[in-house]
Amino acid sequence: MTIIKTYSELITIPTFIDRFNYLNLLGKVGDTTFGGHRHLNQMLYTSDRWLSLRNKIIIRDNGCDLGILDRELMSRITIHHINPISIEDILSNHPKVFNPENLITTADITHKAIHYGNENLLIKEPTIRREYDTCPWKH
Repeated sequence: MTIIKTYSELITIPTFIDRFNYLNLLGKVGDTTFGGHRHLNQMLYTSDRWLSLRNKIIIRDNGCDLGILDRELMSRITIHHINPISIEDILSNHPKVFNPENLITTADITHKAIHYGNENLLIKEPTIRREYDTCPWKH
């Protein structure tokens, strides 16, 4: 039985790391995705329909990594399919390819971490500095 994950469920998860864990695909570097059919993938991601939807998703997610408001993206933005798509999905024009409930805005590195199952790739949250935190003898 395949579990279908949704954007509506994802955004109820409060923390970035918990959202990452929800999306984590536990793949490995070198796993085949589109293999010799990479051209289909590229045709999809350069189509007018995709580019229009991509902009709507970025706006919906406020340009933030995994839609977390304090994680605004300043570099390459990737739109991630929450439930992965296949060659057959593209060829058959399956609804999940263009369904906003199956899409989330990510940083490129977050997208790689989701696919490779590697939390160490994630951009760490900034350290909250406190008075004397570098001078423990002053506490």
